[in-house]
Amino acid sequence: MSEIKIREAAKDDLPEIIRILADDTLGSQREDYRLPLPQCYIDAFNNISKDENSILLVVCTDGKVIGSMQITFTQYLSHRGSLRATFENIRIAQDFRGSGIGTRLLKHAIDIAKNKNCSIVQLTTNKSRTDAHGFYQRLGFRASHEGMKLSLEQYNNGSEN
Repeated sequence: MSEIKIREAAKDDLPEIIRILADDTLGSQREDYRLPLPQCYIDAFNNISKDENSILLVVCTDGKVIGSMQITFTQYLSHRGSLRATFENIRIAQDFRGSGIGTRLLKHAIDIAKNKNCSIVQLTTNKSRTDAHGFYQRLGFRASHEGMKLSLEQYNNGSEN
């Protein structure tokens, strides 16, 4: 494998990012990877790019995107008004999993959070991704909180009872 480079994502990276997000059991159920990409992905990328509290990173080798993740910074009142970094959509292309690239990407993202003076880095991971749980734990993450989500599509369709 050639040199690994981690950088902010460019619009030209978007098709490969979406392909990687869609290339697993969960992603295949919720993503719509096709070319040309649906406009919703382009709109989301543009909004993330404009948001000073968000960074979309890609990891590349030989000029090809092989992984990505998003960092969102949130100012809190708790923890003495600290800043937190939330890591989302962390994915490495299946052919490169287990090669240390995910570790490099996460450590790079943690360094970004430290440089922005964040006091906490947090992430969520689907309960079914048990392999990912072990990976995050090896990097020092702990399951200290129970997360919950509410699908607004279901809520708005009267299924909230």
